[in-house]
Amino acid sequence: MTSPRRRDAAGTRRLLLEAARRRFARNGYAATTVRDIADEAGVNVALINRYFASKEGLFEACLQGVGNELGDAVVGVDQVPRIIARQLSGAHKGEHPNQLLLLLRSSGDERAEEIRLGILRSFAERMAAAGNCAPGNEDCLLRAQVLLSAALGLALLRSTTTMEPLTSADEHDLLAPLQDLFDALLPGR
Repeated sequence: MTSPRRRDAAGTRRLLLEAARRRFARNGYAATTVRDIADEAGVNVALINRYFASKEGLFEACLQGVGNELGDAVVGVDQVPRIIARQLSGAHKGEHPNQLLLLLRSSGDERAEEIRLGILRSFAERMAAAGNCAPGNEDCLLRAQVLLSAALGLALLRSTTTMEPLTSADEHDLLAPLQDLFDALLPGR
């Protein structure tokens, strides 16, 4: 006789978040079903409602996780290009979902959209701060937002085209041009 399967709420929640991030980043919110996510995570679809209340709740949790990962990672000026290069290099190799790509996906849910835009704003503000910009410096914030836009554009091109050498570039290949872009846009560091 086999013993009953031990429940692991934290592990199940983590599996659902990982599967949802991959699916939302790859297919977008509308094209992703809760059944797709649950199947990929290897769990019962009802657990999405148990842990996240709904598909919208799961999407919000994915976005909040992205915000935490990206925001917490910006600890120093030298880290910004490296963080962006790491994020850009992950998705096309299937290693982990490209968090920047996930931030391009809109859900249609008002609360999730607020969170998504808040994460984008916060990341741009942190990049500006990493570039030694004074709080409230609109020109500097605009430059950080342009840098973020370039990173999002790179994520989009890498996921939707086979444009070489961009598509096959790894983290190391991307780091120098991203550093140059960062230095050009935020030279006050």
